[in-house]
Amino acid sequence: MKMILAIVQEEDVRPLLDRLMANGLRATKMASTGGFLRTGNYTILMGADDDQVAGIVEIIRTVCRRRKVFVSAFPYALGGPESAFMAQPVEVEVGGAHIFIWKVEHAGRY
Repeated sequence: MKMILAIVQEEDVRPLLDRLMANGLRATKMASTGGFLRTGNYTILMGADDDQVAGIVEIIRTVCRRRKVFVSAFPYALGGPESAFMAQPVEVEVGGAHIFIWKVEHAGRY
């Protein structure tokens, strides 16, 4: 058995959960934030049998695509409201998923 943890962007979480459920898979989502853009994301937790892992990773890769967006860099870097007047849009890549998989020694309901 494996534990899968995936950190996905907020706009990808609903399509991802829909696809997982359509394939009979269950997941737990937790709201989280992070990264230099300070945007919302979700941490998805799943327990899976060893033979399910490759299919789950493929679903995550298919749904959580990388894309480019324009953001104002200075307000994030400087943090003050005055920095908004100096902001120049910068193109950055967002999306995709960070996936962590580890072996589960023991799992059960108590």
